[in-house]
Amino acid sequence: MQRAVSRDEDFTAFVLARSARLVHFARMLCGDAGLAEDLVQTALEKAYLRWDRIELGDPFAYVRQAVVNQHLSWVRRRLWRERPSGSPTELDEQAGYALPLQYADDPSAGVGHRIAIAEALATLTRRERAVVVLRFVEDLTEAQTAATLGIAVGTVKSANARALQKLRAAPELSGSYAGEQS
Repeated sequence: MQRAVSRDEDFTAFVLARSARLVHFARMLCGDAGLAEDLVQTALEKAYLRWDRIELGDPFAYVRQAVVNQHLSWVRRRLWRERPSGSPTELDEQAGYALPLQYADDPSAGVGHRIAIAEALATLTRRERAVVVLRFVEDLTEAQTAATLGIAVGTVKSANARALQKLRAAPELSGSYAGEQS
């Protein structure tokens, strides 16, 4: 009985400490706040069932992989589901998005910046977006990104190159935001 309480406490501590980052990651991956929360919730449900096995390794990597898998499953089934319409909205402040230093004094000044980034990411293909988010938001290597997505390292490199080319040309990131990205 003592182990069950400890297991629940360990899992609860993990969720409290890492869920904001997971939701932010999922939001960047899928572009929808509600779907991001659903993906993370489902991944955490699966992680809880296997917590005794995964807590000794790297539980964050396990749950992040589960989020990616849930996202890929959702993409395959999305033709049969409702899809939101409209432009991307502001990223959730609660998701742990770190504002660039120039917005530290006035967080509302970064709203336009976050919207521009979300709109630019929305122009990428699913694979390009996943590669960019894993490489630059989650700071994974090319090999780790390839393993997470189940694709070849060369595919990661080419998808990343195409995505960065699109992002550099994105009108959402031109103008006042272009200089801030360097």
